[in-house]
Amino acid sequence: MSNTALLLKYFPDLTIDQQSKFEALKGLYEEWNAQINVISRKDIDELYLKHILHSMAIAKVIKFKPGTDILDVGTGGGFPGIPLAILFPDCNFHLIDSIGKKIKVVSAIAEALELQNVKVEVIRAEKIKDKYDFVVSRAVTRLQPFYRWVRNKFKKERNHRISNGILYLKGGDLQDELREAKLKTKIFELSDYFSEEFFETKKVVYVAVK
Repeated sequence: MSNTALLLKYFPDLTIDQQSKFEALKGLYEEWNAQINVISRKDIDELYLKHILHSMAIAKVIKFKPGTDILDVGTGGGFPGIPLAILFPDCNFHLIDSIGKKIKVVSAIAEALELQNVKVEVIRAEKIKDKYDFVVSRAVTRLQPFYRWVRNKFKKERNHRISNGILYLKGGDLQDELREAKLKTKIFELSDYFSEEFFETKKVVYVAVK
């Protein structure tokens, strides 16, 4: 199955422009990964399954409305922010990481794809002053400290059927972590949306904040 065919299997409404941007990611990540290792060597061959489609899984949980402001904390190589920014061109994405070399890669990729809806910054989440509708992230740390970092970063107004909050991509057995966090969460099993074995233990953890 080709790279974009995998994405089209689950997102059949991708425009030609979106398809071309997703297709371009392979060359861009291979080129940058050779200089600055932001994706493990073994994963670069499975970029579309383990990074791009995994990031897009958030779109199975929520369809962001135009004008939505989204913060991607600990974006690393640009996940889930870059794929979501391609998927939702009318939304605003702020991708942050405390490691400068990673943000250098993300900035270059966003620029190469001409993603006008992406802002990148080297900054820790605790230092952010702006407010957002949603915070997204991919397994940066345990849920309890993550929540502390971002709990005051949300707008008061609600524009979606679900309240403003955190959409956190996590994997494995989360029972201890959720018990520790003492937060009201809703778990979306990605195996309900995707048939590939990779997604069997993967989840989106949603925490309503407002």
